[in-house]
Parts: sequence; C-alpha cells; structure tokens
Amino acid sequence: MFLFFLKLLAKLPLRWLHALGRFLGVVVYLLPGRYRQRIQKNAAQAGYSGAGFARRAAAETGAMIMETPKVWLEPATCLARCSTQDEHIVAAALAEQRGILYLTPHLGCFEITARALIKHGPITVMFRPPRQQFIEPAMQASRNMPGLHAVPASVRGIREFLKALRRNEAVGMLPDQVPSTGDGIWAPFFGKPAYTMTLAAKLALQANVPIVLTAGERLPKGQGWRIHYVRLTLPDDPTVENTVYAINEAMEHLIQRFPSQYLWSYNRYKIPPEAPAIPPSFTS
Repeated sequence: MFLFFLKLLAKLPLRWLHALGRFLGVVVYLLPGRYRQRIQKNAAQAGYSGAGFARRAAAETGAMIMETPKVWLEPATCLARCSTQDEHIVAAALAEQRGILYLTPHLGCFEITARALIKHGPITVMFRPPRQQFIEPAMQASRNMPGLHAVPASVRGIREFLKALRRNEAVGMLPDQVPSTGDGIWAPFFGKPAYTMTLAAKLALQANVPIVLTAGERLPKGQGWRIHYVRLTLPDDPTVENTVYAINEAMEHLIQRFPSQYLWSYNRYKIPPEAPAIPPSFTS
C-alpha cells in the first residue's frame, strides 16, 4: 500500500512536489518541539542564524522528502532534469583509472547524485536499512537500476566497497552520518566537535583513490537539479585523522554554496554511547 502511494506521488510534476513539500516543511517547523530547535541551533552554529533562514531550511527539507518518490521510481525523468558545470572534475578522476570514492553529504537531493553518476560506470553505494520496515519495499524498488549496486553499512558492505575499488570502479557514501559502532573520531564541523566516521578516509588512503564530494542542488520552480563536484585535495600529511578533518572542511565549503538545502535537522552533534570523550583540545 505504501509503495502504491509513493508511485502516485511520483506521477506528480516535480514543481508541484517541491511546492507541497515546502509548504508542509514550514508547517512542521512552526510546531513547537525539538525539530525546530535543532534546525535553529545547528544552523546558527554554522553562522546561519535567524528564524527566516531556519524556515527556508525546513521548507527545503520538505521539498527533499516529497521529491524522493519521483527520484526513486522515475529516475530517467529526473536524470533528464540534471545538469552540471563540473563534468571535467569527474573526467579527470576517471582518467586516473584508480576508482573513485564519492562522498555525498545530506545536502540538496542526495538521492539523485549516485544515479547521475551511473553514466560514468557502475557505482556501489552504502545504505542503512530504514527504521520503519514499511519503507523497505520502496527503497528496494529504487535500487533496481542497472549500474547501481547498494550494499549495507556493515562489514560485508566494506568488503564490497574494496572489491569495487580494486576493479577501478566507483563507490559512494554519506560522510556526515554519525557512526554508531565507535568507528569514528572527534573532528571540527562548523567550529564544533562532531563525532565523524573514519571509514571514508581509511578507504581512500588504503585503496589510494581520489575523493570527490558531490551534491545535487535543488533548482527553483521544479527545474531539476544542478550536480556539484569537488575534488578533495589530501593534506600534506595524509593520516586518517588529517583526512577526516579535510573531508569535514570540504563539506563545509560545499554546504556554503546553498546552505538552506543542508539537512540542519539531522542530529549531527549527537554523542553515541560508544564514542570516546571529547578531547580537551576541543573544549579548552
């Protein structure tokens, strides 16, 4: 039943979906509670204070939710609405024939980016199973695309990533998800310590592959998405810690291009039970 409902939504024009999503996003934001407080607090931490920005961010979150069924179930239609001015960055990384690690933060339409990359070759992406089981059939249907291979965020998924990189193929993941297994370190994110995964840095350094950050900027009036690509320059001393710091800094710069489309409601600064204490250097 839920999949049928999503299929009906996917048939609506993108402009309608974005408009409806923005309206619902603002309605939810106006309700008192943690959701509104978290958006305001996280956005202010990054320098975007004020109720006006927070409302716009909530509206864009609503647009992101409402566009997802169309991206999942009508990918060809959505890909026809994608454009980019950064194709040369992908072409240069592909020419090295070492595989590519794509990192997609919770920015814009992060469901469109992997699908946009399929034209360059197969890509393996990592996902976390949804907490709500009724969503799983829809997610499963969305992954049935030639060239897109989805693996769980587990040891098996990491093995599949390494196999793909050895074949000089592309892999993709969300770098700003808070790790839940203790596999992370504290790193600055907009000036505040955030428990950050080390998996992306370890994969890139172990496999010696280029890192490219990517995000799908939502264009106005249902025009589609502009895909951004940014090649990460590794630090002079490419340790895991330094690379994690560089990834977070690169994400900040990418988010600053269209900040209202970042998922500020995500609890980026939460402290997992397995996490070590925040180092004194962050709190002094």
